[in-house]
Amino acid sequence: MTVPEQRTPRSRAPLTPMRKTALAAGILYVITFVSIPTLKLYKPARDHADFILGAGSSTGVMWGAVLEVIVALAGIGTAVVLYPVAKRQSEKAALGFVAARVLEASLIFVGVISLISLVTLRHDVAGTAGADTASLVTTGHAFVAVYDWAFLLGQSLMPVINALCLGYVMYRSRLVPRIIPTVGLLGAPLLLASDVAIFSGVYEQGTSLAALGALPIAAWEFSLGVWLIVKGFNPSPITAPNNPDTTNNGFIAAQPQLAVR
Repeated sequence: MTVPEQRTPRSRAPLTPMRKTALAAGILYVITFVSIPTLKLYKPARDHADFILGAGSSTGVMWGAVLEVIVALAGIGTAVVLYPVAKRQSEKAALGFVAARVLEASLIFVGVISLISLVTLRHDVAGTAGADTASLVTTGHAFVAVYDWAFLLGQSLMPVINALCLGYVMYRSRLVPRIIPTVGLLGAPLLLASDVAIFSGVYEQGTSLAALGALPIAAWEFSLGVWLIVKGFNPSPITAPNNPDTTNNGFIAAQPQLAVR
């Protein structure tokens, strides 16, 4: 009588540090797209001139603020996670990417603070006796204007810098298929031209032309995030085990010196 052979389930191979880095960066990149609903959530504040006096609902504005805070933190996270890898190709480009991400997050916070302040005035001041209605409406316009300009500089202009810095690193290192950073490198001047058009008053934010100008950069960031989650980094000299920067947490180990007799 033969005893049936027992098969042990195959265990998954442990994730390498580089695979963990790619996975974390990809997840953070995808998280940055949770702010898409804010275009609709902020409509009461942007479309109603008397929002500060009580018109429309403020719930969506507060949810939109929460989503944008998440986006700002996730954006910084992408820079922190990718910097040790990116600097092996170009330290200047890696530093530029980190600086642009931090500045982008700072401007996002400025915009969030302006809209939260608008909601605070709406709740605490607008309904009180003797409140100056005209002054409140003017203040409300000012807060919305601050948000609009912070959005233009933070979430529209800074992605141009991000795409140029990180796109250059990804293209030269071949850590991902070159078509992905190529979309970002080609989309950067298109988005920059769109930002200049908005700044000059040719058309406004939220129009179809503005969305069209931002589409390539959105495609670059989303495809990069998905690729890093699903595939990770492609084999590259800068991620090779014998690369000095891939050992000792990025620091080159001191080599023993031979004494000269």
